[in-house]
This record gives sequence, C-alpha cells and structure tokens, in this order.
Amino acid sequence: MPLNFTTLAEFSALLQDLPGPDAAAIDAARARDGQLTKPPGALGRLEDLALWYCGWRGDARARVEHPQVIVFAGNHGVTAQGISAFPAEVTAQMVANFQNGGAAVNQIAGAVGARMDVHALALDTPTKDMTGGPAMSEDDLIDALKTGWDAVDAGTDLLVVGEMGIGNTTSAAAIALALFGGDASGWTGRGTGLAPEAMDHKARVVARAVAANPGAENNGLEALRCLGGRELAAMAGAMLRARILSVPLILDGFICTAAAACLEVASPGALDHAVAGHVSAEPGHVRLLAHLEKEPILSLGMRLGEGSGGALAIGVLRGALACHSGMASFAEAGVSTG
Repeated sequence: MPLNFTTLAEFSALLQDLPGPDAAAIDAARARDGQLTKPPGALGRLEDLALWYCGWRGDARARVEHPQVIVFAGNHGVTAQGISAFPAEVTAQMVANFQNGGAAVNQIAGAVGARMDVHALALDTPTKDMTGGPAMSEDDLIDALKTGWDAVDAGTDLLVVGEMGIGNTTSAAAIALALFGGDASGWTGRGTGLAPEAMDHKARVVARAVAANPGAENNGLEALRCLGGRELAAMAGAMLRARILSVPLILDGFICTAAAACLEVASPGALDHAVAGHVSAEPGHVRLLAHLEKEPILSLGMRLGEGSGGALAIGVLRGALACHSGMASFAEAGVSTG
C-alpha cells in the first residue's frame, strides 16, 4: 500500500494498517531500566514514558534530538453565530505573530529546543457555518489533511501539533458531542474568554451543529469533515504521518485532542503513538482524555492552545530519555545493587 493518499478512502485505508512499536526495543529498554543506579520505579512515570518512546523509535537507548512543533491556522464560518470573544481577523494576526517569534509557543519551543513551523490554511476562505451543514467538502478535508501530512519533517523524532483559529473550541466541542454523546454544555468552555452569560448560547450552537450533521455521530472522519476546521484536519493529517514514520506524538489541548479523537474513533489504537502533554482548563478536555484513556503529563490550568502545553511537555520527555539513556548502570558506576 502506498504511504500517501489522494482520496478520503485512501486516508481511511492507511488508518486501518498502522505500524506498531518495536517490542524488542521495549524489552531491551525495560532490561536496561532495571540496571540503572536507582531503586526500581524511583523515577515514576518518567520510566514509563522512556519505555514508550524507545519502543516507537526502535532504540533501547533513544534520546529526543529533533523535536518539531507545528502550528496550523484556519478560520471557521460558525463565528457568524457570535460564539467567540474575538473577531476572525485575529487568526491571521496571530499567524504573523507566530512567524515573527512573538507568541507563547515560540518561547516554549525555543526553551525546549524544538523546531517550530507555522502553516496557515486558506484564512480568507472560512469553512462553512456547521450549523447549516458540513463545514467542509471532501476535497477541502483532503487538502487540509495533506497539508498536515506534508508538514512533518522526515527527520523529526518527536512531534507536537497545535492550532490557531477563532471559533475552534466550538468546533472541538461539536466533535466531542458527536463522537461521545452527552450534553452540549458539558463539552462547551469559555474558549478565548467568552463571558459566562454567553456560554448557554455557545452550547446551543454546538448542539445545533451536531443536529445539522447526523452523519458525524460516531463517525470519526465525518465528524472531522462536518464539524471540524482546516486546522483540525491538518493536525489529524500530521498525526497520521507521525504514526506512519513511528514518530512519537505529544497531544496538546482540547482542540488538538478533538482532532486526535477523530482518528481514534475511525481506527481504535490510532493514537498508541501519542501521549497527552497536559490537561487544559477547557472543561471538555479532561472528558476527552478520559474517553481516549490518556493520562496528562502536566496539569497547569493552561487554555491557550497553539501547541503550548504539548511543547512544554517536550522538556519532561527529554528529561525522561536523558535519565534512561544517560544514567550509569550499577555495574558501570561500581554501585552495590543491595
């Protein structure tokens, strides 16, 4: 099967035939962990993260050397429903800020030694208002998926994807409602800082969007097409490309996790190469992570998006691998095993 796609059917076929981790590398990494100069389990979850990463990289002494952070930006037609505290023009303005190195994620990516790339997707052509039907055509979806796929550098050994798009917490909430059910208000948060009195309206918009797109319910790729946005689809395309390349993935916040959930529902196990970088202050995020059975690495009350929480978690993973691959064994250090 060619490792690329030009149609949604080909993308779906890739999702059904995914590589797994290297079991031999995991076994060797576990054996090494048992010989390091520390009590068993003393580094807690760092040990589990190191084994997970080594398995996906096929190297029992792997290190994070070339992390990549990619921010995708898109505009949403649903902003016409008055569901954001900021106008749609802010998306393009923030893209310029990313490109000029002025955003929070730029600072965090620099601090953890990650390459950062920014891709704006047809900002002058917002998706259609999803309360009236599908946000994207199949061609729109494929174009966005391919943008994400092509954005992943072949030399990357750890990926974080983030987003910018006024209105995209509404999109994420609608995806979550369509895929996992419940009540619209339970998935709906303040996003960019919506006033409390506007929250009921936003939840009603989320419910209307799902009602207008019944084919999206319990259907990952249809949810992405009908209720998502170009930046969410691009994140999904990058996530699948990372899986094909056996590149470990750190998920960011609510919107990123909603895009990831579309892949998981379409193909259970599609996110085995992913960990949750953090849990955000968006109320729907903790629920999404529970459905995906992902335990967040960090919990800092962040709700910025941009890939910021995921990028911050790169430092934790780098530390885990530095300990695992760099520590001396008892024999090497001349330390008694007790």
